[in-house]
Amino acid sequence: MSAPKKLFIKTYGCQMNVYDSERMAEALGGEGYVETKSADDADMILLNTCHIREKAAEKVYSELGRFKGLKAEKPDLKIGVAGCVAQAEGEEIMRRQPLVDLVVGPQSYHRLPEMEAKAREGEKVLDTDFPEEDKFEKLKSRPKAKRGPTAFLTVQEGCDKFCAFCVVPYTRGAEVSRPADRILREAQDLVERGVREITLLGQNVNAYHGAGPNGDLTLAQLIWELDKIDGLERIRFTTSHPNDMQDDLIEAHGTCAKLMPYLHLPVQAGSDKILKRMNRAHTAESYIRLIERIRAARPDILISGDFIVGFPEETEEDFQATMDLVEEVKYGTAYSFKYSTRPGTPAAERAQVDPAAADDRLQRLQALLTKQQREVQDSMVGREVGVLFEKTGRLPGQMVGKSDYLHAVHVADCSREVGELARVRIVSSGANSLAGELIG
Repeated sequence: MSAPKKLFIKTYGCQMNVYDSERMAEALGGEGYVETKSADDADMILLNTCHIREKAAEKVYSELGRFKGLKAEKPDLKIGVAGCVAQAEGEEIMRRQPLVDLVVGPQSYHRLPEMEAKAREGEKVLDTDFPEEDKFEKLKSRPKAKRGPTAFLTVQEGCDKFCAFCVVPYTRGAEVSRPADRILREAQDLVERGVREITLLGQNVNAYHGAGPNGDLTLAQLIWELDKIDGLERIRFTTSHPNDMQDDLIEAHGTCAKLMPYLHLPVQAGSDKILKRMNRAHTAESYIRLIERIRAARPDILISGDFIVGFPEETEEDFQATMDLVEEVKYGTAYSFKYSTRPGTPAAERAQVDPAAADDRLQRLQALLTKQQREVQDSMVGREVGVLFEKTGRLPGQMVGKSDYLHAVHVADCSREVGELARVRIVSSGANSLAGELIG
């Protein structure tokens, strides 16, 4: 019996890429591959790439360059590039790095087994199509191996918003929602394998409109269907757009016990002029009023956001409007970035803000966001929260998990196991985590 082939996958970027990497590993698992944590002993290397961050493509080329020596030592080694950089760069990747054997876009990775077979025959293989068939249905079903207590589940892909800074509509395509029955089957399968918390994923997840038995379901209706699954204790979703935050989803935050009190709702900027130039189709005022409605439904909800500073044409006055919005909303956590151009997007052709000014603005914004994050975290001291334990800690007897609000919590002398939910009283707040003690 021949030894299994070894697969090394390096994943960049968002949670959706993490999910995609799992599915790619499963697709190739049906062809005799097992995963390895080291590229050095791999028979196949896959880079699952992201195009969101600055100079994403150049970083991929740099990573590929590090495999030249390995490829020379192991001529049978196959190297592939997947994900959004693969979609955007296509055959240019093979031209610039001839050691690459296959390039596959995020909508075509269900074809990996066929592509790998061709690569083994010496072909260079490229597939960046947007095929009509459902890649999730074409993939082999997930093996029934035991899973950790948390899992991602993609329910929606692509985006129709065409924000001026974003490449997603070009690399992931138009918005597509998976049928509800397929999502529910996959969720049930995950729960049977030990998962207790599922995070629903989508580039614009609250635009979900998947087919149900009596017409399309909204994201809130899908959540209520998931709520019926015994053994599934927690539901989360990301990432959302303010314009798709429907009434029933707001209501679900106040009435669905399994839907956690955490919402990632990017605003990007606080200046209406900049929001219009970003093609965001909402205003700072409409966003603030939306947050008020969400907090009226669930007063303790933790709000997370995304911000871009130094967007083309942003003035100091525009930036101050962003700071004012942050002061009013008060974020529990947030992600902030300095604008960088994405070739092919409308904003890339506009006059750019002075880099030094953008750097200064980013530092000021991050200082405010860090202050707010710490204030929210410190306010948890003395409160009782639910914690889902995910792993052992660094100290003997210590367990680490996530609270309802997605804070990392560690508990000393803990009698609970990985996968258990427990009530915990928070006793102290550290730089990036909370310490707690079991109740009862």
